[in-house]
Amino acid sequence: MGGLALLGGLVLLAQSASTTRLSEILADPPPTTGVVIAALLLVLLGAFTKSAQVPFHFWLPAAMVAPTPVSGYLHSATMVKAGVYLVARFAPAFAAVGPWRPLVLTVGLATMLLGAWRALFADDLKQLLALSTVSQLGFLMVLFGAGSPELAEAGCLMLLAHAVGKAALFMVVGVIDHQAHTRDLRNLSGLGRRMPVLAVTATVLAFSVAGVGPVVGFLGKEHAFDGLLESHFAGATAVLVGVVAGSVLTFAYSMRFLWGAFATKRSSESGHDAVGPAVPRATPLFVAPAIVLGVASVAFGVAPSLVTGLMNEASLAIQPDAVVGALSLIPHLGTAFVLSILVITAGSLLFLSRRAMEPWDRLAHRLPAASHSYELTIRALNRVADTVTGIVQHGSLPLYVTVVLFTFLALPGVVLLSETSLPTDLQLADSPMQAAVGVIVIGAALATALSRRRFAAVLALGATGYGIAVLWVLQGAPDLAITQLLVETVTVVVFVLVLRQLPDSFRAPRRGQLTRVLIAGLVGVMMTAFVLVTTGARVAPPVSSSYAELAVEEAGGKNVVNVILVDLRAFDTLGEITVLLVAALGITSLVVAARLPRSGAANAEAGRNAGESP
Repeated sequence: MGGLALLGGLVLLAQSASTTRLSEILADPPPTTGVVIAALLLVLLGAFTKSAQVPFHFWLPAAMVAPTPVSGYLHSATMVKAGVYLVARFAPAFAAVGPWRPLVLTVGLATMLLGAWRALFADDLKQLLALSTVSQLGFLMVLFGAGSPELAEAGCLMLLAHAVGKAALFMVVGVIDHQAHTRDLRNLSGLGRRMPVLAVTATVLAFSVAGVGPVVGFLGKEHAFDGLLESHFAGATAVLVGVVAGSVLTFAYSMRFLWGAFATKRSSESGHDAVGPAVPRATPLFVAPAIVLGVASVAFGVAPSLVTGLMNEASLAIQPDAVVGALSLIPHLGTAFVLSILVITAGSLLFLSRRAMEPWDRLAHRLPAASHSYELTIRALNRVADTVTGIVQHGSLPLYVTVVLFTFLALPGVVLLSETSLPTDLQLADSPMQAAVGVIVIGAALATALSRRRFAAVLALGATGYGIAVLWVLQGAPDLAITQLLVETVTVVVFVLVLRQLPDSFRAPRRGQLTRVLIAGLVGVMMTAFVLVTTGARVAPPVSSSYAELAVEEAGGKNVVNVILVDLRAFDTLGEITVLLVAALGITSLVVAARLPRSGAANAEAGRNAGESP
């Protein structure tokens, strides 16, 4: 649904901007109209579904059944960032258009808060990280979707921090799952003592997600607070409050992840048999990928000059007037730093009092869930589809054809006849012979429609095709005429072979006969008008006008048709030959398979004939 909405929005936007080049659309946005606003809403719908925003967030945690490396790659770096990237590109040009900014900020904040809240109470480590990804995607959607120059670099920093940190955390969970055979944090205890290197690596990565120094996530969080404090769009203060609340939850669930995975718990805390002290230690090579990313997170935070150039270029590419500069690990002692201290303090208190918050979590689960609403929607859609199918798909082929032809007349037919004009320089025929053949073709078509015997109708229908072949000959196209003759001959033969199994005569029902005659006549008029309009619609010289010269000069052939087939359109001819070859192989395989005896029955029959037990 999101992909279809995105396609529709991009088509509408391209039509309004008269170009499909994204750079041109963003450099010179089309005037704000109802169509443009509808296009932007469809684009946002596609972005929200692809980046798991509320209420479409439930698909991402459900996709965590994939192997851990796949989860680390797809759900922390590339796939889920597609919607964020789309919003980042569009926001500078369209953030102030219509409902863009209020909608993106509201959805992003709701996603950040809901994902973080759910992660705080998740018991499966991988599920916790999945919900954390949902929350972080909401945060990124806020930073990029606001379209504020002050937030561009903060968004790029958080994008980098999330990609590096979350991918490595998935790898950490993969190591734990492989060694302990469980991801349930209620069952894990003492794993930090058993795998201290993995515990330290996970702590560094969790700090990056939580925005605690000295890692790259801290730089991103500080720039986000500073950018929201300096932004001047409507509701910036309310957005800042929401981001701070989401950051508090982020710190709390990050601490719960570390506690659940590596802390030594009392039996009363876990309520389950502890798994950890006897877990086999992971090999260094197994832990190395997570360590590499953990070192990178620290390096980017301690020495931000390593990524300053990259972040500045990315920010300016997204927002040409972005506020960029040298990155520094040491923050200035201002409001943003105070907010960071507040986040750490409130997050720690929330983590320590998490058990007191569990009744609120149970109350939240009583609210309608997005996944349940999705299931109800699918069930309702299936019921509607069954009902509609039972009404319109009841096995009447004439009705199906009538609906298709009527739709053809009502939609493209009306537009064609109302917005185009027929050419005035019409010529009935080039010669008396063409006119005579045309009369024969028309007569054969009428005979086909009026015939009451199947065999006679097939012969009359074949006569129309043979008449068209004669017209090709009169126009100087013998190759087309030969093709037409072959096709018509094969068609007539196939029809005759099939009709041998059917009654000799048929009778069309009188009820609705006038309607069918009327629709058939209108379709004939429509097709005639369509041919006349399309043949006279050319405004540029045809490409084929130079084929005759090219055939002699470049291909050295005087037969233009042959040169076109084997030289000028060689790849088309190769494709057609390939299609014919595949069809021939398929038919041959069916014929051979039909002739082969069934192995079981054949062996049994052979055994009985030989007097043996089958």
